[in-house]
Amino acid sequence: MNSIIRFIKNWALPISMLVGVVSYFVYVNIHALDHTHQLMNDIISVVQPGLIFMMLFFAFCKVEPRALRPHGWQLKLIGIQTIAFILLATPIILFPTISGRVIIESAMICMICPTATAASVVATKLHGNTSCVVSYTCVINLVAALLIPAVVSLLHSGANNLDFWTSFTIIIGRVFPLLILPLLLAFGIRYMLPKFHQYLASISNISFYLWTVSLAISIAIATKAIVHSHETAFTYWGIALVSAFACCLQFYLGRVVGRRHGEPIAGAQSLGQKNTAFAIWVAYTFMNPVTALAGGFYAVWHNLVNSWQLYQARIHPISN
Repeated sequence: MNSIIRFIKNWALPISMLVGVVSYFVYVNIHALDHTHQLMNDIISVVQPGLIFMMLFFAFCKVEPRALRPHGWQLKLIGIQTIAFILLATPIILFPTISGRVIIESAMICMICPTATAASVVATKLHGNTSCVVSYTCVINLVAALLIPAVVSLLHSGANNLDFWTSFTIIIGRVFPLLILPLLLAFGIRYMLPKFHQYLASISNISFYLWTVSLAISIAIATKAIVHSHETAFTYWGIALVSAFACCLQFYLGRVVGRRHGEPIAGAQSLGQKNTAFAIWVAYTFMNPVTALAGGFYAVWHNLVNSWQLYQARIHPISN
């Protein structure tokens, strides 16, 4: 029994991904449950944000407020995301009917997507600087909230196009409850209920297990997006490859930049691990809905990278 528990702990991420895929196919093929599909969507829309909120809350309980100050080297990461996003948008702005536009937009989403809220959890497991990841997560969400509406407003035209302030308000409304509120709550308890805060900090590892549940749900949602898409094989392969390239590139660049400043793990997780639920939502809301597949594929790639990193960390616990 102990060996089984140890195996599950060691391979929690790939197991969660497999559970997400299998659960989706099992559920949709039980036709007696067909009438519950809308109810299940409603439940997930409540459970998933709740899991993310609690996961972040426990993770933030271990973070010192003064350690959240942004670091100068993180500007390089912001520069990578910002410049890549603008460069990719340029040919679409200049040539709106350009061939392969869906694939280019998919690459844009992969590059500008903010850091995953779970990145700090993985950084902790890898013995990286959690505070650096948290501070970057906060900053890049604000950058994305400003940059996405500004650029998307140039990509699309028409009566249904959202203006900058409307888009900005929508994004902030989504980011604030799931990122800022758990941070404020954790810091409030730290100062008002210090003993209770110490207890919460002592069990903060629960955030990793909350993440495994959230990951299974995210992979199930990504599987649904892929299954229900009716694009050509070229589009599927194009989006899959461009998202895989973007994932590997950002993990690599993040590690290179971070290593130069003594934070290889924080750099890699900050730039490479993405909030793919946010990416899927941005695609549906502001771009061609087909580009939501990029978020689904990226969810697979970055969790495979994380699984490999956690495996390496168990073999070489001191290595970064």
